[in-house]
Amino acid sequence: MREMILTFLLLAAAPPAQDVTVSVSTESDGTRTLVHEIVVPAPVEEVWQAVSTEEGWQTWAVPLVRQVAGSPDRFETSYDPSAAPGSAATIEQQWGKRDRPRRVEFRTTRTPDGFPHAEAYVRVTSTFELAPEGEKATRLRLVGTGYAPGAEGDELLAFFREGNRMSLEQLHRRFTTGPIDWKKPSQQEKK
Repeated sequence: MREMILTFLLLAAAPPAQDVTVSVSTESDGTRTLVHEIVVPAPVEEVWQAVSTEEGWQTWAVPLVRQVAGSPDRFETSYDPSAAPGSAATIEQQWGKRDRPRRVEFRTTRTPDGFPHAEAYVRVTSTFELAPEGEKATRLRLVGTGYAPGAEGDELLAFFREGNRMSLEQLHRRFTTGPIDWKKPSQQEKK
């Protein structure tokens, strides 16, 4: 009961993230496009840094982000801050087109071991699109293209529909309460 009260108090104390709108459309080739949209309370250039650099991702997305040795357009991430380079716990990403500060593409080129439908997911391209909303806010759209038709694509869409929503809420909080301190123990670890 005490843990439930602490969790409620922590959630109540955190500034609410703005709602993330989500839409799915079917393209002429049968693939689907998943779009998440949110307004982030920061200027475009600051949001650009957060979504287009390894250092930026580490402030809101995952605790481990590093460039892949010898490849300036590839980076790997992990929810395990101690994951070894290239290990089964890492996710390898590749930067695509960049149009500073309006648009940046990336795609996953290697998933962690056991990730469901990995072969289908590496065909998905994700794009952050940024547009100013006045001087101190940015409309951010995360557009995922290439989700396959059928059961595999349906499962991936369901997973990333929720996962991307949560990630964008976390990005919003990064600009309202500051970068995530990944070394700070969560309430669950303190008990």
